[in-house]
Amino acid sequence: MVNAIATPESCASRIPPGQPAWRDFFEVNSPAMPGRYVMLLMALCGFGLAKPASPQTTPSAEQYAEIGNRALQDGRYPEAEQAFEKLRDLEPNTAEVHANLGLIYFEEREFDQSVPELRRALKLKPSLTNSAFILAMSLSELGQYTEALPGLAKGFRSGNPQMKRMCGLQLERAYTGLKRDSEAVKVALEMEQLYPNDAEVQYHDGKIFGNFAFLTMQKLWQAAPDSVWKHQAEGEALESQGSFEAAIGQYREVLAKDPQRPGIHYKLGRILLARSQKTGAPEDTSAAAKEFEEELRLDPANGNAAYELAEIDRNAGRFDDAQKYFELALKGHADFEEAQLGLAATLISEQKPELALPHLEKAISLNRDNEVAWWRMAQVERLLGNSDEQKKALAEFQRIHSQAAQQQDQSRKLFSPNEVTQQQVESGSRQ
Repeated sequence: MVNAIATPESCASRIPPGQPAWRDFFEVNSPAMPGRYVMLLMALCGFGLAKPASPQTTPSAEQYAEIGNRALQDGRYPEAEQAFEKLRDLEPNTAEVHANLGLIYFEEREFDQSVPELRRALKLKPSLTNSAFILAMSLSELGQYTEALPGLAKGFRSGNPQMKRMCGLQLERAYTGLKRDSEAVKVALEMEQLYPNDAEVQYHDGKIFGNFAFLTMQKLWQAAPDSVWKHQAEGEALESQGSFEAAIGQYREVLAKDPQRPGIHYKLGRILLARSQKTGAPEDTSAAAKEFEEELRLDPANGNAAYELAEIDRNAGRFDDAQKYFELALKGHADFEEAQLGLAATLISEQKPELALPHLEKAISLNRDNEVAWWRMAQVERLLGNSDEQKKALAEFQRIHSQAAQQQDQSRKLFSPNEVTQQQVESGSRQ
């Protein structure tokens, strides 16, 4: 249940003696009350309903107030709209009537009707701060971003978390609509910190970040159409789309302009490896190894290149060479999880389980949810004759493997391509 900001008693206390209390109008804390903007409705009602100018409230005004209130409680907005419209006709100078009617229109997405009602409410009573925020959001929905910006900015600094969130989303929209993209990004970054687990916020922030990245790259294309940066960016984009041949062409353009540029031979090697996995052509694997070797010549500290060479050698059964490159990959990079697992697999193949054990322990300390680590730990424990520990490792493997099968993390596959070849449970392996 959501509690109302103002109690019926506190609202009624502002009514002059002798006036009907209209108490039901303020009871907006019903748990049955639906609607996306209920918190805002309660905030508006919290200001209290201004009383008629006449000495006595007419029965029809009280009746419409009661009908409108009950309709709001039940989320029956068309009925609430009709009641408040009648109430507006009877009490045209009551700011809160216009404010609530404007909010109803806002909820019904009738923004062109919401705007004049909210403006009227604010003219009658400028202190209705929440009405100003809803007016700004209505203007944003109508595409009147310039006029909406000041109100949205104030709403984004509001102490009301729900209001802050709504105005923040609209502020992103307004800045984007005005092509003030860097300011939209600033708001999105702040929204990410404020609402880290909010799916709607993450969706809109992702679009803003993606749009900003696209526009930045577009500027690069226009400013330096034949630069190494342009060719590298285009190569990476083509690679991400699986257009391997075109990507290779762009990377070759980069090397033609800057033969010593680090990272490009590694990228070429990764493309050739990916192509070999599709075609099964051994010449692609050999060509990839040469690219990784060239990368290491240019940058001996490139652990990723050393790792890929190690994997190529391990899969070819050249365990001595594989061990050498895995150890090179781990030199200065002890937290390289995949290299720890690869070196452990190499040592297992060489029947050196006692040497493999610390590498698996390190990998598990880095990531307890990697099923490959537990599978290989079970292998090591079996070779060491530790049947109880082998069973524990197998149980962890089976638990993680079952979870992975039920909950595929597709977002990671789509948006976070692996930087290196991932270790996998060997097909056909048996304990």
